[in-house]
Amino acid sequence: MWFRISRNDSDPGEALGHVESGRMLVMLNRNNYWQCAYLIPKGTAGKLQQAGLDNFRDSIADISPFLRDRLHEISSWEDVKLLTVEVDRLRRWYRPGLICIGDAAHAMSPIGGVGINLAVQDAAAAANILAEPLRRGIVTIDTLKQVQDRREFPARVTQRLQIVVQNKVIAPALTNKSERPKAPLFLKMMQWPLLRRLPGRLLAFGVRPEHIHTMAA
Repeated sequence: MWFRISRNDSDPGEALGHVESGRMLVMLNRNNYWQCAYLIPKGTAGKLQQAGLDNFRDSIADISPFLRDRLHEISSWEDVKLLTVEVDRLRRWYRPGLICIGDAAHAMSPIGGVGINLAVQDAAAAANILAEPLRRGIVTIDTLKQVQDRREFPARVTQRLQIVVQNKVIAPALTNKSERPKAPLFLKMMQWPLLRRLPGRLLAFGVRPEHIHTMAA
């Protein structure tokens, strides 16, 4: 459930993630407002809305108390947008005269915010592979297939990592309402200095970084 709340100068400056028993709230700093994601199990949006907007606001205030004085900005359910998460891929990204990249080829979970990274890298790989054939006017099905062959592996690996986080971190946190969830072992390992940079590099550069090689073309 996505919504926005105004941000005060006295608020924390970094992105925030709150995990309580059966509830998760992610807050992204957009300078003058917070972009917020209230995570719920799939299929429970109707039940949440039936409980009422006041109950929704109170739940947010319990997780993030410093927002309490601004939650009246959520004036109706029209201010809350439901994003149903899908993780899937096309079996074939191309047809004569057509190549699909980015979300058109592989729908990503919002986990990690890497969808745009993969889309840009797909575009860079497509430019490298297609620029010269396009200039010569000899783009074939095999040429288009090279784009999928280059980019399908990073999409598969990234989606698999997202599913692991969904199943090992998010799902248990949303279903266990009796106690504060504990971080799984692989997240605890990220506290080690040698491993701490790995998630950032993986999110920023991806599994197979791309570099434009076709500036002249």
